[in-house]
Amino acid sequence: MIIDCHGHYTTAPDELGEYREDQKTALEKDPLEVGEKGLLKISDQQIKDSLEGAQIKLQKERGTDLTIFSPRASWMGHHIGNEHTSRFWSEHCNDLIYRIIELYPDNFVGVCQLPQSPGTGLLNSVKELQRCVEEFGFIGCNLNPDPSGGSFDSPPLGDRYWYPIYEKMVELDVPAMIHVSGSCNPAFHATGSYYLSADTTAFMQLLTSDLFKDFPTLKFIIPHGGGAVPFHWGRFRGLADMLGRPPLDELLLDNVYFDTCVYHQPGIDLLLKVIPTKNILFASEMVGAVRGIDSETGQYFDDTKRYIDASSLTDDEKQQVFLDNIHHVFPRLAARVSEVR
Repeated sequence: MIIDCHGHYTTAPDELGEYREDQKTALEKDPLEVGEKGLLKISDQQIKDSLEGAQIKLQKERGTDLTIFSPRASWMGHHIGNEHTSRFWSEHCNDLIYRIIELYPDNFVGVCQLPQSPGTGLLNSVKELQRCVEEFGFIGCNLNPDPSGGSFDSPPLGDRYWYPIYEKMVELDVPAMIHVSGSCNPAFHATGSYYLSADTTAFMQLLTSDLFKDFPTLKFIIPHGGGAVPFHWGRFRGLADMLGRPPLDELLLDNVYFDTCVYHQPGIDLLLKVIPTKNILFASEMVGAVRGIDSETGQYFDDTKRYIDASSLTDDEKQQVFLDNIHHVFPRLAARVSEVR
C-alpha cells in the first residue's frame, strides 16, 4: 500500500470560493463583522465531479492508494477577518473534507484546518481539532506557525502560547503538519518562497526550544522536503553545537519528520541521503503548488512516486517511506484504514 501524507482539496467547487468572497465583502463593511456560519450549498455530485477528474484520476495513474487530505492550504487565510470569520470558514472547509472521506473512504482520510486568528488564543483551534478527530475520524491537523500571512509576528513554536493545542494533540494522539497559508506580504511568493521560508523557520524554532522535553510524544511533519533544511543540514548541526544543544538526532528526530514534496530527482536524492529514512514520509501535495510537466523529463513535477521509485533506497526502505513511517506518525490511521477495508 502507498499512502500520500500531503494532499489538499484544491479543486473544490466554486461555491466554496464564493462563500469566502461573501465573507470578505462583509468584512470590508465592518472588520468586526461576526456574521453567522450559514449554509454551503454543494451537492455530493459536485464533490464527485471535482475529484474524479483530478485527485482520484491521478491516484490511479500514479499508483498511490490513499491520500491524507486536508483543506486547501493557501485558502486557510488566517489573516483575513476575525476569530468568527476563521471559525466559520474552517468549519465549512473541514465539513467538506468529512463529506469527501464519507464518499470515498478508500481514497481519502481527513486532516483538519484550524481556525487560527492573529492576536487570539487557541481555544477555537482546540475545539475544532477535537470536533474533527472525535466526530469525523480525522487523524491530524495543519498548524500555521504564522497566521499573520507573512509578518512572522506570532510566538515561536516552542513558546507556551502554543501549549493548549499541543496538549490536545497529545491527548488525541495526532500529529500536525506545519503549514502556512497564503501570503499578504508582497515580499513573499506564497508557494515559491513563503512556504519554504516558513518550513525552514519552523525547524530552527524547534531546534532552539525544549518543547519535546515537555511533550515527548508530540509529532510534527515539516512539508516540502523541509524547505532549506536538508541542503543546510551541516549548518543546523553546527548551530546546535554552537548553541549548546544536543545533536539533532537526539534533539528532534524522534518528533520531527519531513515529506517528499520535492519536485526533481536530485532534490529527492539529497533528502534521502541527508535525512534518516525513518523520518521521511511519502507525499506529493497533488493537486498542488507545481502542476506542470517537466520539460527535461516529460513527466509531471509533482509525480513524486517516480522519484522514490528511481532512488537508491532498498525495497525495505521504500516500504518505510511509502507506508510504515506514515503509520508511525499518524497512529489513528490504522484504525481508520481497517474501518473501510
